[in-house]
Amino acid sequence: MNLHDVIISPMLTEKTEAIKNPSANVSRYTLKIRTDANKELVKQALYKIYNIKTVKVNVVNVKGKNRRFRQEHFRLPSWKKAIVTLAPGQTIDFGKTA
Repeated sequence: MNLHDVIISPMLTEKTEAIKNPSANVSRYTLKIRTDANKELVKQALYKIYNIKTVKVNVVNVKGKNRRFRQEHFRLPSWKKAIVTLAPGQTIDFGKTA
């Protein structure tokens, strides 16, 4: 698996912005990742792409929700997210890759 394909996109919501907590000198980022990725692959991908060290990676499987449109019932796909804690003083600039 190519390490550039592990991270799909950063998640930018109010809740993810609240857990960044820059005042505590700890940076946390939430990323949408591939469903077959694991913690070690996420660490390796962040090091290779952005050249940063991670302290901790938490991975969460998010179950797809049931939706309805008129009489049609369908299910949104399940996906996976990673909450990454970086080493003190490090940040990720998503506009720039190494």
